[in-house]
Amino acid sequence: MTLKNKTLFITGASRGIGLAIALKAARDGANIAIAAKTADPHPKLEGTIYTAAKEIDAAGGKALPLIVDVRDEAAVQKAVDETVARFGGIDICVNNASAIQLTGTLQTDMKRYDLMHQINTRGTFLCSKLCIPHLKQAANPHILNLSPPLDMSPQWFGPHVAYTMAKYGMSMCVLGMAAEFKSDGIAVNALWPRTGIATAAIRNALAGDEGMKHCRTPDIMADAAYVIFNRKSSEFTGNFCIDDTLLWEAGERDFDKYRVDPTKDLMPDFFVPSGSVPPVSLKALRSA
Repeated sequence: MTLKNKTLFITGASRGIGLAIALKAARDGANIAIAAKTADPHPKLEGTIYTAAKEIDAAGGKALPLIVDVRDEAAVQKAVDETVARFGGIDICVNNASAIQLTGTLQTDMKRYDLMHQINTRGTFLCSKLCIPHLKQAANPHILNLSPPLDMSPQWFGPHVAYTMAKYGMSMCVLGMAAEFKSDGIAVNALWPRTGIATAAIRNALAGDEGMKHCRTPDIMADAAYVIFNRKSSEFTGNFCIDDTLLWEAGERDFDKYRVDPTKDLMPDFFVPSGSVPPVSLKALRSA
């Protein structure tokens, strides 16, 4: 298993899960196009495309920082063109960029509704669309969307229907594109965490610093993505993967290393189907 000399186009790769996936690939010697908006330091968000590039280069990869708003078709096309010009092609497209607001219908203003749908669903569709002509030329091409299983349960829609529709839009891209491009050998899969992942979204939008202690680190998502990227694209497509289940099936047994705080129970994530049984306990490790 190696991603050496593979080229990954990753949206939202300046921090969090996107950066973790980039660093995992970089340790193999991969090329990483960092397609993200943050060029200048943000008071509430760690990292920029340039700090991410330094980390990727230090890890052994080759980074290309690109200022990209995934809502802007011209900007995405320019970034894809620059990636191909620099690295000679694209092997993997990771649709990680996302916007979140967990509000009900009456509390969701349309500006925020539009933002979530433009970044999550439309951005995923657009980035995939523009990468696919290059993926068709790759040896083992993959599209990976950081989106949930399509579990049509009212519990996921009632509290925040606008956000759910926007995330499920990403997953519907998986369902449709996996079928559409199967004959081209392009794998299109989804990856979703069983628990909260310690990112800025958890800290700033959901649960604060205390909530971060009940999360796993982004490394679990990076390790799971790595497994997917090394599967044969012609054989592994159209899957909605849960991080720990996929890793368990791939042979991983040490899940304690992903806990932010081993003394805390893990926070369940949204959208995980009730029938999905975790391979290891989400309860805290207790000393005797």
